[in-house]
Amino acid sequence: MLWIVAFAGVTMASSAAGGAKFSSSFSLPGTESTKALDLMKEAFPKQSGESASIVWKASSSVRDADVERTMSDLLKKAAKLPKVGQVASPYTPHGAAQISENGKIAYAQITFTQSFDKLVVDDVKPLVDAAKAARGDGLQVELGGNVITLADAAPANISEIVGVIAAAIVLYLAFGSFLAMLLPIVTAIFSVGLGMNGIALFTHTADVPSFASMLGMLIGLGVGIDYALFIVTRYRTGIRDGLTPEEATVQAINTSGRAVLFAGGTVCIALLGMLVLNLSFLNGVAVAASIVVLSTMAAAVTLLPAMLGLMKAKVFNRRQRRRLEQPRQDEEKTTLAARWSALVERRPKALAAIALIVMVAFAIPTMSLRLGFSDQGNSPSATTVRKAYDTLAEGFGPGSNGPLQLVAVPGKSADDSALTSLVAKVRDTEGVAQAVALPPTPEAKVRIVQVIPTTSPQSEETSELITTLREDVIPGAVEGSSLEVYVGGGTAIADDFAEVLSAKLPLFITVVVALGFLLLLLAFRSFVVPATAAAMNLIAVASSFGVLVLIFQWGVGSDLLGVGKGPIEAFLPVVMLSMLFGLSMDYQVFLVSRMHEEWVKGADNTRAVRTGLAETSRVINAAAIIMIAVFGAFILAGERTIAMFGIGLAAAVAIDAFVLRTMLVPALMHLFGASNWWLPSWLDRILPRLTVEGPSPSEPARISPDEDRLVLSGKN
Repeated sequence: MLWIVAFAGVTMASSAAGGAKFSSSFSLPGTESTKALDLMKEAFPKQSGESASIVWKASSSVRDADVERTMSDLLKKAAKLPKVGQVASPYTPHGAAQISENGKIAYAQITFTQSFDKLVVDDVKPLVDAAKAARGDGLQVELGGNVITLADAAPANISEIVGVIAAAIVLYLAFGSFLAMLLPIVTAIFSVGLGMNGIALFTHTADVPSFASMLGMLIGLGVGIDYALFIVTRYRTGIRDGLTPEEATVQAINTSGRAVLFAGGTVCIALLGMLVLNLSFLNGVAVAASIVVLSTMAAAVTLLPAMLGLMKAKVFNRRQRRRLEQPRQDEEKTTLAARWSALVERRPKALAAIALIVMVAFAIPTMSLRLGFSDQGNSPSATTVRKAYDTLAEGFGPGSNGPLQLVAVPGKSADDSALTSLVAKVRDTEGVAQAVALPPTPEAKVRIVQVIPTTSPQSEETSELITTLREDVIPGAVEGSSLEVYVGGGTAIADDFAEVLSAKLPLFITVVVALGFLLLLLAFRSFVVPATAAAMNLIAVASSFGVLVLIFQWGVGSDLLGVGKGPIEAFLPVVMLSMLFGLSMDYQVFLVSRMHEEWVKGADNTRAVRTGLAETSRVINAAAIIMIAVFGAFILAGERTIAMFGIGLAAAVAIDAFVLRTMLVPALMHLFGASNWWLPSWLDRILPRLTVEGPSPSEPARISPDEDRLVLSGKN
């Protein structure tokens, strides 16, 4: 009841606040492109809103009387739309450059009065409808620009629905009970719904990018279902061991529930690690995703136990309930998990070698990782924005989709000659298709030179051109004058963003890995276990990035998936590393805590590792399959960025669960022997005591024979 009240309260609060208020802006203080953008906003405030383009292609000529009449009417309609500030038509004296040399392709630039985050579907839909109505025999009309995607987006919630259905199928196969399957699904839906409304409220207090909502949904569904799976599995185990439903619930929350809180806490810590980068764009992502994870943790240890109290033994189907009345058979040596665990014990060197070869093979493409930003050239070929992109490139060259702006600030009248010299030198630079100084306006204090590269915005050659202009061409052209010139434009902003993040990535990796090492050190009081986990996590991350490079950058299967070929999103390594660190910690905690329990109870390392793997690998694999299904379904979202997150996280979970946790980690722990649990005595004395799992009601706390401290045991 309290959860229903909380859910309704947060939902109403979000609705009263006007829903989510996402921001598409981000700042990169100190970069040249940001300086150029600020100067342009100051000089041309009416042109600082979101922009779009109308691109048309005629079978005869765009100057044909019928074509010109049709398109002029369309441009007049566009100019009358409430939030359109300016329409630059090619049918004006200053618009001749907007018609291709063969006369068959033309474009008009539309500038809105507001930024992207302040525009809604109703502001764009009339323009889309008018463009569709203008199409006819021999006339193709398409629309380009990020704002057009508002009215051309994929149906909402398809990926979430598919992911939940796939997870439900896996849960039913794992439990064999409809009600047991329903518990994790209901828990996840309630917690994610609460978290998404929490994000909507948070957007009114900070800058949060629009994709943070989808990202929160993605990670919330994955961890929410998984956390509930671990607790329900432990509850069912307690019932099988003869506990009453109340005792089984207490045991499940006091053991797996503790592990869930620890694992969820590490996910939040990893996500909030992005705050060290001091980029407002990522701060919003970090906090938004953490809100959803906190919601799933709360639901797992409050809502789920309440539902278990209602279900009692009904989490088993009828046939399973009848088997509960019979003496339980010892399946320790007959299950597939037990046989696999025994194989890892017998062949640790061979399996460790195989696992390393697989992970290194996947990691090799990471060596050619190139960061950047997706553009409409990566959109599905059937969308109007992709058709506009391709048509514009056909008529004016690939660089026309991402022109550069040189923003020049003259210091005195003599700088006009320096500007003329600059334009001439830029025009003669390799990789430049066109360089034109735009006509000056009386009130403007800056001059704009538009530069069209010969290559596309995502091309590596375009990035090299930006560097050449900044380091060689511009300094040489303005030498001896007071002219200040900054390279700006969307392509330059994306390039600077990638460079800034690349420079900060080593610091971020160091912070995340150090936090992971420290948390595992406290949890297991071992030096080797966290050190091994840190190294393995880095290899797993490299392997998952390798999959992304293979598909999205090299283009292997990209057309089949409809995601396009191009660079990896500049912010993706940071966000994914945070999420992967937290998710991998889940499996590490559930796996090693069971091994550690056996160790402190007096078992030797071999038996501890074998028992821990045998008893946790099945639930880890089931949890991994659920996450893979949920994450993989997000490719249906229709957005390349979200698809990249989905595929990257799905690949990372698959590698982590099936190769790293159930093969490489236990194999290495067999090879390391008792050294796994070694900790210097001086460090043991100063470390605070942290117990991941509490005592089971059926098992008292035990005193470890090799150290004078209390160890709380409990099977996982």
